[in-house]
Amino acid sequence: MTTEDDEIDKSSAPLIEHLIELRSRLIWSLGGFFVAFLVCFFFAKHLFNLLVLPFQWATRWAGLDASKVDLIYTAPQEFFFTQIKIGMFGGLVLAFPLIAAQIYKFVAPGLYKNERAAFRPFLIASPVLFLIGAALVYFFFTPMVMWFFLSMQQVGPENEIQISLLPRVSEYLGLIMTLIFSFGLVFQLPVVTTLMARVGLLSSEALIDKRKWAIVLAFVVAAILTPPDPVSQIGLAVPTIILYEVSIWLARRVERQRKEDQAARDEQEAGTAEAAQAEASEADKAEQPSAS
Repeated sequence: MTTEDDEIDKSSAPLIEHLIELRSRLIWSLGGFFVAFLVCFFFAKHLFNLLVLPFQWATRWAGLDASKVDLIYTAPQEFFFTQIKIGMFGGLVLAFPLIAAQIYKFVAPGLYKNERAAFRPFLIASPVLFLIGAALVYFFFTPMVMWFFLSMQQVGPENEIQISLLPRVSEYLGLIMTLIFSFGLVFQLPVVTTLMARVGLLSSEALIDKRKWAIVLAFVVAAILTPPDPVSQIGLAVPTIILYEVSIWLARRVERQRKEDQAARDEQEAGTAEAAQAEASEADKAEQPSAS
């Protein structure tokens, strides 16, 4: 039995112990989320004001007065439920490191030592890439999308009908949350493909062969996940295609590293075999004089 098998055997436990461990990890995850939710709900109005900033930037881009940006709610309970959504959204973001750590602690005993070492960088890369996607939405795509919608307003002479954008708080929050989650999930593409390439479920050749279908699928997914406007759809599809190309490069790098590791192992095994043969030949030479 190998050393890696010994590691798995040492970490094995009866089913009841696994269930107790799972319950403990769930309690920590839910507790962390609940605390983060309460904090975000307490500051929900401040957080919503931060989320409205891209709308104000878009208003300036459209040449309008940013100080006159107004949002409404048409039902008595609408803004209250909007604050609950903000609390859940912010709580999930704040508690994600704790939740990811609990998942890793539950899964890690079933992994080999080299698998745990290979898995840890992705725990860091995943939230970082999600935050990069969210920042791209906040600082660029949301202002651009709102500028596109604001450009449809009809603000002309007094004899024309005035058509102004006056969004509801729940609809605006739903828009920006959809964009953040869409971009955040799309930015996980390099992480997912690299993990699949590392375990041998995916190859760079397969990604290259499916490139044209991936481009079509990127625009289809963008049309489903984003609002029905060309700006946000193209804005999501183009980064997806770029990330797909990055995934191909990462898969090639993983395959090259795997070949180098295999060559090093083969060389080590060959050296061990030569050393064993040398020892055997030395032993034979030592036995020949005694036999004579």
